[in-house]
Amino acid sequence: MPSFDVVSKVDNHEVTNAIDQVTREINTRFDLKGTDTRLELLKNTITIIAPSDFQLKQVDEILRNKLAKRNVDIRSLDYKPAEVKLNEARQEVEVKQGLDSETAKKIVKSIKEASLKVQATIQGEQVRVTGKKRDDLQAAIAYLREAKLNLPLQFENFRD
Repeated sequence: MPSFDVVSKVDNHEVTNAIDQVTREINTRFDLKGTDTRLELLKNTITIIAPSDFQLKQVDEILRNKLAKRNVDIRSLDYKPAEVKLNEARQEVEVKQGLDSETAKKIVKSIKEASLKVQATIQGEQVRVTGKKRDDLQAAIAYLREAKLNLPLQFENFRD
């Protein structure tokens, strides 16, 4: 039976390259040079550290631009509330990888409600969609692309 997998992935190498570009820009921009502004990457969490909330927002804007230029979807970023202290502001940004169970359930439910001739099952951090005809699977892909989900979806392992 034909099938494909619905996943949500971000290329970690591109994220690392974007952070390197932001760091270079911070070191050369006149309004950020010499300040203790920096970015730290630990696994899938980017921490933005700046002397003030205003500079934190500037670095966040630079980060978004660099990620967009490197084809990393901004919807995969999950912003935590900024912590502003007297001499330091910091904000954690989580790069979401994979589908969490709630989103996967939402995808399966929406496919069933659309009454497409396909079956969707959750397999870990991905959703496997199977159907009898290739056209049904392509209709499911088109439907999911139009769905208003707040994270980027990729379609892998399309098999006939």
